[in-house]
Amino acid sequence: MPLFETSPLPGQDRFGCIVTGLSPEAIDSTAVREALHGLWLEKGLIVFRGVEGGLDTQIRLSEIYGEPEIHPMMAGTDIRTEHRALAPIEFREESGNIYEVKGKTLGGYLPWHFDGAYVDRINHGGILRPDVLPGEGGDTGFIDQIAAWDLLPQDLRDRIDGLNVLYSYQPDLTKARFGDRADRLIQMSELFRKGMDHPSVQVRAVHPMVYEQAGSGRKILHVSPWFADGIEGMENEEGDALLAEVISYVISPDLMYFHKWREGDMVLWDNWRMLHCATGVPPGETRIMRRTTIVGDYGLGRREAVRAS
Repeated sequence: MPLFETSPLPGQDRFGCIVTGLSPEAIDSTAVREALHGLWLEKGLIVFRGVEGGLDTQIRLSEIYGEPEIHPMMAGTDIRTEHRALAPIEFREESGNIYEVKGKTLGGYLPWHFDGAYVDRINHGGILRPDVLPGEGGDTGFIDQIAAWDLLPQDLRDRIDGLNVLYSYQPDLTKARFGDRADRLIQMSELFRKGMDHPSVQVRAVHPMVYEQAGSGRKILHVSPWFADGIEGMENEEGDALLAEVISYVISPDLMYFHKWREGDMVLWDNWRMLHCATGVPPGETRIMRRTTIVGDYGLGRREAVRAS
């Protein structure tokens, strides 16, 4: 009898899978750990359904994929959770982000992005677990950029291969230069506001628009709409139009999977290839999630060279 079973994501067969039947005890098996690690690299996204053990299991699962580390934006701050490797993803009406987006007032909304685009060293992934689920909303969306590359027209592939994208930390979603821009800022959390002063985000980051996945050689269309400033060496109308065109392909509904959370779910994603977003909740709801950050560096990011004045 297998130690766990897999099935496709509902409505999305290009990436990802659901793992069921995994017990906390099985996580210690070398064969299980190797199988789960290979599944992650192949699929990019794993939904662990009905796994017992809460925080302890979340940490142990994370360790299969790398050492859990403190989130870079928590380093040097007084932010604390139940474990040093846990980052708080929280919305409470009195203190969370609230925006007006496409005619709706939403708390905890986050547009499409990969984590750490605004720094040179991108973590390899994370596992997200619900602590308090809202009564309405609160889905998490995912897009696989290997699948996005595969659907890109050849002429556009030829134009962007070898280009780099500039990123900066911009917490105000009404000022996003690319992707989905919020219509109005109602309230910004202290955590997001303080992030602007963090030492790690004072110089823009540079990442390739396309690169190959180590081991498989599959090409990844590596673009984070949120935080993108433009194309290196093409910060002009032509470059902005090219980046906007690429992003329009990336955020195609055909490439999306939206996870509707259940108690006992944990979701693992490969941050080197996946985009994710948070759909948000009505302001009166509360949504509290805990995520681990898995150490790693794909080795292709750098800081923008700062010219002496």
